[in-house]
Amino acid sequence: MIAYVRGSVASVGAGTAVVDVGGIGLELQCAPGTLAGLRVGHPATLAATLVVREDSLTLYGFADEDERSVFEILQTVTGVGPRLAQSVLTALSPDALRRAVVTEDLTALMKVSGVGRKGAQRLVLELKDRLGSPVGGIVDLGSSASSGPAWEGQVREALIGLGWSPREADAAVAVVADEAEPDADVSTVLRLALRSLDRA
Repeated sequence: MIAYVRGSVASVGAGTAVVDVGGIGLELQCAPGTLAGLRVGHPATLAATLVVREDSLTLYGFADEDERSVFEILQTVTGVGPRLAQSVLTALSPDALRRAVVTEDLTALMKVSGVGRKGAQRLVLELKDRLGSPVGGIVDLGSSASSGPAWEGQVREALIGLGWSPREADAAVAVVADEAEPDADVSTVLRLALRSLDRA
């Protein structure tokens, strides 16, 4: 089992990062929030898990052990595989997920791409006693959501992490705000934002 990857960041893309470990470039699938903390050419340590399938070996990278643990617990839910588990962590931090499950906030869970009402209910039912309590306690989830689209902050952070200036990131977010729904998938909006920056 691969527990973590440590090395110099060789590249950062829309959904992946390549870390140079002893001259070997390991590609890790990462959520935008994790990618936002990486800088090309700088050292990094990512918690990791290797998902083995008949036709593929996929390495997933995480900002910390808590994120990796939640990723693995998510996959024990009926119908949730690694891709959907990563989508959950793209839309919600581990603590935000805990709050949504504890408070049975189906609306927050349905912001995840690929999760409908029944899927959200299943997440609440099967995760209720498995994720633990949120570190920051229970807060009003609606207060932060009303300030802008659910994806806005994460996309901005990811663009800055990829090397764009805060001003360029803000401009790209403003451009895609007209195209993307408020509850759109973060990775989808990030791709749109990157395209708008390439055109500029």
